[in-house]
Amino acid sequence: MPSIRFVIEQSAKRLAAKGIPSSRLDSELLVAHVFKMKRLEVYLQGDRLLQEREWEVLRPLIQRRSDREPLQYILAEAVFAGLTLKVDRRALIPRPETEELVELVIAERGQQMPSRILDLGTGCGAIAIALAVAFRKAEITAVDVSLAALCLARENAASYGLEKRVCLIESNWFEHVSRRFDLVISNPPYLAREEWEATAPEIKHYEPRQALVASGQGTAALLHILGTAPSYLEEGGCLALETGIAHHERLIQASRRGGYARCVSRKDLSKRDRFFLALK
Repeated sequence: MPSIRFVIEQSAKRLAAKGIPSSRLDSELLVAHVFKMKRLEVYLQGDRLLQEREWEVLRPLIQRRSDREPLQYILAEAVFAGLTLKVDRRALIPRPETEELVELVIAERGQQMPSRILDLGTGCGAIAIALAVAFRKAEITAVDVSLAALCLARENAASYGLEKRVCLIESNWFEHVSRRFDLVISNPPYLAREEWEATAPEIKHYEPRQALVASGQGTAALLHILGTAPSYLEEGGCLALETGIAHHERLIQASRRGGYARCVSRKDLSKRDRFFLALK
């Protein structure tokens, strides 16, 4: 049987031939996953020979990545805001930009310490769980139209002992929400169909389209949330959105018509307009 080092090298070549830019890293992570090692340990044990049963487990995982299935789905986990969350095809893989949204909200609202938070379109529960950890006295209501996604979010909340503070509700945005909140937060679908068509195979062929694509050049969900949220915000409450980079002018105009006291546009780490805060 081949050594760990040889398998990594050959797997990396195979993945690179399929157009995967992170081929070496992905190969190392897949090997580490099968051997239940940290990535550094893979290097230290590079001469170790694989057992037949280990190769039988690893081989289909390499094939799945070669088919452009996202690495997070293969590993069945993603790290978000320091949390390790279960992920699969029931929900979108949480992104670094969404981590930035959570960090922004914690920085902006940390002094007020929101006691009631609404997470719209929770998916795997990443935002809700991260905010429940950050605001330890807050009650979180997390909604999603997908029952499958809610089941996944429930599993993640349970893994952090947050079942009592994270309430999960099947709802099409605000449809089944009946109270007011200090903070409403959402990473809604904001890609136009043309943008989605141009995405990598990992996104287009594996992640749930309804969590990514919205009509109206990607603004339909954003504008609906922005227009409806004032009825669900306490006075002084905040709406925080992750958005497309070309949407902010329309959102600014809509927030003025919607009667918000103030709105703020924030850039992501790549200096693109990505986050939109509207204060009631």
